[in-house]
Amino acid sequence: MRPGNSSFGSNKRAARKRWANISSEGWKFLRQLTAEYGFLVSSGDITLLNGKWYVTHSGLLSLARRKKCHGIKVEAVETLSDANARRFVVRATVYPFKSSGGFVGYGDADPSNVSDLVRGAEMRVAETRAVNRALRKAYGIGICSVEEIGARPESHELTKMPPQPTNGNGNGNGRTVRDRLCQIIRQYQLDADLVKAYATDSCGVKTLRDASREQVENFVAQLAEWAEKDLAALRCQLNSYLGQKEGAA
Repeated sequence: MRPGNSSFGSNKRAARKRWANISSEGWKFLRQLTAEYGFLVSSGDITLLNGKWYVTHSGLLSLARRKKCHGIKVEAVETLSDANARRFVVRATVYPFKSSGGFVGYGDADPSNVSDLVRGAEMRVAETRAVNRALRKAYGIGICSVEEIGARPESHELTKMPPQPTNGNGNGNGRTVRDRLCQIIRQYQLDADLVKAYATDSCGVKTLRDASREQVENFVAQLAEWAEKDLAALRCQLNSYLGQKEGAA
């Protein structure tokens, strides 16, 4: 278990770096979340949106591992799903210990309740939401998870990065794009492996080495814009690749 009391100081420092004007109630609740669940801001376990704390999918999974969760069962509810309409309903059951009867949570997703930027990933979003709800029930977490809120940013055109300067050896563009990608990952504290998995999927290649420079530039531009306008939705999308980390290498 993460020591709650000793973690609050680091949580407070990390929160101050990321968010301004946190209310006294917000600090009080952060202390409570730290003490009861050992959530860490620096690890992306929790996030602050519009002055309210939300737990994240990765934070819930980390808690389940620390609590030695016995298992999670996930299944699609076929009678309520319609693949042609991209509408999916998923049922998740969490077994916190071996003799548990299980805690059930349902997650739904369709084009009307997901961000425009995650269109086509409705099944994975529904699965994530179902697992989150079941985990919150199993461990008595009263706050909502960020992946469940279904925020939808305004539709917009994804723009390409402007032309990059070269350094005279023909490789300046590639290095600049990679540097920009690393900067985004550090700035928004993203999981590099999940970003890599998302990049290969987005570019339609098996490895990033197979992607063209234009494909990578477009992906980095999209990632930067998404992180700035709807970080919560981006984290939801990245979390859908949790089982594919190895395949992205």
